[in-house]
Amino acid sequence: MAAFAAFDDAEIIADLKQNVPDGQVLTDDESLAKGSFSSRQTSAESQRALAVIEAHSTADIQGTLQTARKYHVAVVPQDQFTSTVVGADGVAHSFILSTKQMNQIIEIDKEDSVAVVQPGVINGDLDQAARKQGMFYAPNPGSKPLSGIGGNVATNAGGMSTVKYGATKDNVLGLKVVLADGREIKVGGRTLKQAFGYNLTQLFVGSEGTLGIVTEITVKLLPIPLGTPIMGVAFFDDMTKLAKAVTAIRISGVYPTMLEALDGNTMVALDRYEHTTYSDNSGAMLIFKIESSTDESMAVLKELLQKYEAQNVELTTDATRQTALEQLRRDMLPAVFAGQNHIMEDMAMPLSKLAPMMDYIHDVGEQLGLKIYVAGHAGDGNVHPTIVWPKDEAMPEAVNQALRLMFEKTLAWEGTISGEHAVGMLKNQWNNAELGPDVDQLQHQIKALLDPMGILNPKRKIN
Repeated sequence: MAAFAAFDDAEIIADLKQNVPDGQVLTDDESLAKGSFSSRQTSAESQRALAVIEAHSTADIQGTLQTARKYHVAVVPQDQFTSTVVGADGVAHSFILSTKQMNQIIEIDKEDSVAVVQPGVINGDLDQAARKQGMFYAPNPGSKPLSGIGGNVATNAGGMSTVKYGATKDNVLGLKVVLADGREIKVGGRTLKQAFGYNLTQLFVGSEGTLGIVTEITVKLLPIPLGTPIMGVAFFDDMTKLAKAVTAIRISGVYPTMLEALDGNTMVALDRYEHTTYSDNSGAMLIFKIESSTDESMAVLKELLQKYEAQNVELTTDATRQTALEQLRRDMLPAVFAGQNHIMEDMAMPLSKLAPMMDYIHDVGEQLGLKIYVAGHAGDGNVHPTIVWPKDEAMPEAVNQALRLMFEKTLAWEGTISGEHAVGMLKNQWNNAELGPDVDQLQHQIKALLDPMGILNPKRKIN
């Protein structure tokens, strides 16, 4: 049977431009290519969009959705486009709706301890603005210098401070969201407690743009702690010993802000990248921070490090050295990724299973003959194993086998296969395995209620 199009692309674009009063509608090849494909994706898996909309206002978002409903066009929300799980790549004939230009810090209120921001505000920029008033924004993902608060909200981003301050969800008080039908709703608010109605704020946090488009975020700010922050590094024979030390430190009452783990392979990669010699020390490296140290907390920390056979311990109060140590952790990914194909994963374990998982990942690599770099936010049980293979080779089948083994073990030990990087398109086939059939079905029912036409970021989050 012959098929024909009821409307041509020119008609759709003309309607879209009429409905976007403040922003830009881009249809040139460069903009479409840039917005449609990320470095994590291949052209066979992701397809070119019809238009990129750079929204400057809520009206632009509502107008985009109006045209999308009229012509049944998928809408893919983007913020700073830093997704690691193919959560914001264009799909065929879609609208990419970018909130990158909606980047105003609307308010910082020290007395209420909140900030109100648009989604395109960079995490690190908000933190620096708050610090000028004696406050700070706690979530500290590895992408802090370049990821937007909107994207952090969409993915429930975690990071290096989660062990003390929680993930994005624990720091969001309220949202404004444009629904698929064009209504802008306000959920939550600026109070630290809120018990009225269902908690819709947390429904949208982590929803990956599949339930609505976030236009404004109210986040919690905290006062900069008094006292002298201490950072340090310590080395262990292996990641298992490091994980046991981390468990002891975490439950000691010291309340660390950061407990970051890097295995021997990762240290070698960092030495190549940074021209350092950390890998000469031992098999695993712990980077830690305590924001308000006391004589008692330091005595406990030193005792535990000694008990778990830490070596070459360095402690510093020097601000420049502390910045360098935190940057060292941020440089872990480019160091590991340099010059080779890679897949980085994102499991989070019950804290008692962190050390066994370290052993298991090592065993999987040995069993399948794979090079696996292991790092992560050890204080909250979040593990990032990165499997690599030569740049000019296709992904070996052993890589897929290793991922399945690690995911299955994570679920068997009551962990999650997405701790902070979201689901996107790379993991949505695992929804039933992690959530169970009843919750999997309920997730689809929620999606159908809020997006009955299925136009918001299709095939992401849930399949």
